[in-house]
Amino acid sequence: MEELNYIILLPVIAGIILFILPEKVKMLKGILSLIIAGITGYFAYMLYVAETGIFKGVFDTSEYATDSVMYKLLNGIEHYWSMNLDSLSQLIVLFIAFFSIIILIYSITSVKREKKLYNFYSYFLITLGCAFGAVLADNLIMFVVFWGILGLTLYKLIKGYDEESSAAANKTLILIAASDVIMIVGIGLVWVINGSYSMSAMNVSTTSGIGVMAFLTLLVGSFTKAGAFPFHTWVPAYAQKAPAASSAYLPASLDKLLGIYFLARLCKDLFVLNEWLTLVLMVIGVVTIIAAVMMALVQHNYKKLLGYHAVSQVGYMIVGFGLGTALGIAAGLFHMINNALYKSGLFLSAGTVEDKTGKENLEDLGGLSKAMPITFFATFIFALSISGIPPLNGFASKWMIYQGIIDFGKEPGIANQLWIIWLALAVLGSALTLASFVKFTSGIFMGQPKEQFKNLKETNFMGWFPMVILAIVCIGFGVVASSVVVPGLFEPIVGPIEYIGIWQSSLVGGLILISIVVGLLIYWIGNFKNFRTVDTYIGGETAGENFDYPSPGFYGTIQNAPFFSVMYKAAEKRWFDVYNLTKSIVLSTGNALSRAQNGILTNYIIWLFVGLLILLIILM
Repeated sequence: MEELNYIILLPVIAGIILFILPEKVKMLKGILSLIIAGITGYFAYMLYVAETGIFKGVFDTSEYATDSVMYKLLNGIEHYWSMNLDSLSQLIVLFIAFFSIIILIYSITSVKREKKLYNFYSYFLITLGCAFGAVLADNLIMFVVFWGILGLTLYKLIKGYDEESSAAANKTLILIAASDVIMIVGIGLVWVINGSYSMSAMNVSTTSGIGVMAFLTLLVGSFTKAGAFPFHTWVPAYAQKAPAASSAYLPASLDKLLGIYFLARLCKDLFVLNEWLTLVLMVIGVVTIIAAVMMALVQHNYKKLLGYHAVSQVGYMIVGFGLGTALGIAAGLFHMINNALYKSGLFLSAGTVEDKTGKENLEDLGGLSKAMPITFFATFIFALSISGIPPLNGFASKWMIYQGIIDFGKEPGIANQLWIIWLALAVLGSALTLASFVKFTSGIFMGQPKEQFKNLKETNFMGWFPMVILAIVCIGFGVVASSVVVPGLFEPIVGPIEYIGIWQSSLVGGLILISIVVGLLIYWIGNFKNFRTVDTYIGGETAGENFDYPSPGFYGTIQNAPFFSVMYKAAEKRWFDVYNLTKSIVLSTGNALSRAQNGILTNYIIWLFVGLLILLIILM
């Protein structure tokens, strides 16, 4: 199975070689990267249709002498180079390759204009290879090595052009690195319990304290990578400051695929969860949904708004895996793929708007639908999909999650008996998502066009083509969800799925399509030119042609409501930011220790005796 080596090593080696090429030939580096991604896409497809199994020692050492350096090196690597090619890893590898190709197409022209973004394609390809390595790794040591490298490339793919962007990059690196350290502790605990680093050989019970601790420490790594509460705060900061290609590649698609993939491994293969851990997952899932979408509602920066929605959607995936049923896990995986599709598209459309207008706030935009019709069409599809509007893919996976929650309530257990709460909050999150994307879409594309954008034109082919492809896939995955997508992609992973409700996605999609066509025919056939036009009045006064009301203003009442105003003020002070809280504790401790170092000998003697006393108490 040489493809297992090629798909990991080829992009990593190519990325290292690209460091040699100067930044002046960034277009050439982009084309070469796209070729490499295309080749790895071929390998990904070959692995997708290949026989599954555990592959150990895939390096050929027969041509080297047993006392040679290469033999000893490769033989040492083979001890850890163990690959698990199963239905889950096949699915993730396939979509990693797909999103990489799509985003590289977009990046060829967009990254060329990023003057301060150095070695983008080198880090992109290294990220691609290490992502494949993390997904295919069966050995936990091999897994955490690739996982750790991905944290470094995530840091390098955000350009530090000012203090805020540098702070966002540093925050990302510190949070990811801290979670990696916690994961290493978890791997050590798993070794103590299981005596092996092989993920395919694990089935750890969580009835003991050490089993629970092992699960929670590994869960921290999954949640931080995916961007779940409370380890999510790097995602909005990254989305606001990183280039569109980086945001679409990492927080929107790749990190979601990796983080949720590892969550699937934890819940499906590595651990047997007790009812309290199930309750923990359900609580964190719904809190992630509601908390993040409430923050998105009041954002004026549209990239930060998308960042919070990248967090909110993770909550649905966590709820799906928390259910623990075949339907729930399949729904969580389906929503993971769907989220990567429409969220990548939204970040690409936001990057296109920023590139064309130079604006980041919704109140500075408006009326771009006529100037950028293709971007508007794609963004409209993505907005409907993430909001769970049928027959698009976002509705299909959310509908499966809703069904899974109802079915989950039939069983005894603490989390099961609270099913109505999980269902109500999941549906509420979808409604609030729709509300915030009304603001997003109308704020950018609707309303009166600004005078400064009167000569604005649509982006080039390389800019809009990836968005159109993603929009078409969003439609297709929704229309054939129940007949093709779920049986073909997810049942091989979880087994046969039994639905408790009826959802014929192809039939509903066809009916909606017919209604749209009939509506267009009525519009074209009818004579609408004879409509009477009148002036618009606001408060008894003529509004005039230049009247405009920025869409964010409609959401000010939410931010000023009695309960929500307190929560929003606390969020502004970063009370819910685990990074800021930890930073404050560390700095406060450091300041306290600094004050203790006052140079007075008697104080040092007192500290010495206090320390000895504490040590004696511990030893006793």
